[in-house]
Amino acid sequence: MQADPPRQHEVSAQALGTLFDLTRHTIQAVDPSELGFLAVNDSHTLAPYRQSALWLAEEGIKTLSGVVQLEANAPYVQWLDRVCRSLSIDNNPHPCPMGAAQLPKDLALQWETWLPSYGLWLPLAQDGMGQKSDKPMGGLLLARDTPWQEQEVALLAEWMAIWTFAWNARHRSNPLSWRRWLQLARDQWQARQGLVWWKQRRLRWVVVVVALLVLPIRLTVLAPGELVPANPAVIRAPLEGVVGNFLVRPNQVVEIGQPLFNFDDASLRSRLEVARQALSGAQAEYRQAAQLAVTETKYKGQLALLMGKVEERQAESDYLQGQLERAHVLAPQAGIALFDDPSEWIGKPVATGERIMRIATPDDVEVEAWLAVGDAVPLPVGAPLSLYLNASPLLSVTAQLRYMAHDAVQRPDGSYAYRVRASLAQPTEHRVGLKGTAKITGSWVPMVYWVLRRPVASIRQMIGW
Repeated sequence: MQADPPRQHEVSAQALGTLFDLTRHTIQAVDPSELGFLAVNDSHTLAPYRQSALWLAEEGIKTLSGVVQLEANAPYVQWLDRVCRSLSIDNNPHPCPMGAAQLPKDLALQWETWLPSYGLWLPLAQDGMGQKSDKPMGGLLLARDTPWQEQEVALLAEWMAIWTFAWNARHRSNPLSWRRWLQLARDQWQARQGLVWWKQRRLRWVVVVVALLVLPIRLTVLAPGELVPANPAVIRAPLEGVVGNFLVRPNQVVEIGQPLFNFDDASLRSRLEVARQALSGAQAEYRQAAQLAVTETKYKGQLALLMGKVEERQAESDYLQGQLERAHVLAPQAGIALFDDPSEWIGKPVATGERIMRIATPDDVEVEAWLAVGDAVPLPVGAPLSLYLNASPLLSVTAQLRYMAHDAVQRPDGSYAYRVRASLAQPTEHRVGLKGTAKITGSWVPMVYWVLRRPVASIRQMIGW
């Protein structure tokens, strides 16, 4: 075999036999772990050394000589990773003896602490034996106390070429490896010698990134939303009392004038009966005084007082009669009765004006969303809105913004949000009450604003700037 760079070497029959034996073991290896063990341990049969480390660009330090399980956070392993990464930057495809002098100052100061004086860096080609790429996939670092001989370097170079071929045949790189992507980014950013600055790849990437950042896109915000009646008839308690019974079921279709529910009217009926008896007494008293006033003058002065008393009793009786009639609530329009479980209302005392149910027509539906305070971007009337219902995630309900409240109100979860109403662009088959997520589309903004709007707002809240 020929070493790279090509040069003739006189090797002993024993060294060639050892190389052939390592080649046989490499072919018989079943997984990358076994190949890594051969690289850092069995290479000692070709040339003696004290320590060795296998480094891969995508994974860092892969294997160490004499170590069964690698501790990635150990100081020695981290220092070795930086050393190998520094050696790989030169992109030299040839083996090179090295030492502390070939390293940056901060790494060279610790060389004597971790490794012997003489090191040898054997880069690993990307494409296997006989093919050298611009960027090696890794390297094998060997260290010992005596200088490296030219014959030993040649044997190790041939051995690494064979080993690399076997490694590439058995190993498949992980496309999701963060080290791989980081190394790719470094390669793209590094300046290429011999090219003027406007032809450098990193300048092209800067232009691409700037173009993407200024690319105009539509500003969108998300908010919890649901389908609600657009113009429902709200049925509120007409008087203060206790709900007696319901005459309709939830989601039942009702007609105009149909009885909905009744209040417990026992107290009203007894009060009305008392008021009627008082009215009858006042009327009888007035008639008696009117008859006596024909013959006796003194009763004429009492007629006005008794008439006022009769009118007072009559007004009280009429008021209680009206309350008794209002205790039986009728539907003001046709539609669907929307309310909770009737058993939760029966026997419950309610105040005047308390909402009990709503009556909505089936086709009179719109979208209601609650926009968080941090997402209250300018939204013009008619802005597109899409509601993605939890019950039907594949289809969206399209609508147009009708209005957005000026004041934020407190939600049941304690947060504050702005009420948003949107009219449907076309009728929907989904029923009222279904919930989902509403996406509201605003104006055109640069992508950099779309990406940094929330982070910048959070930072400003933290630092008060």
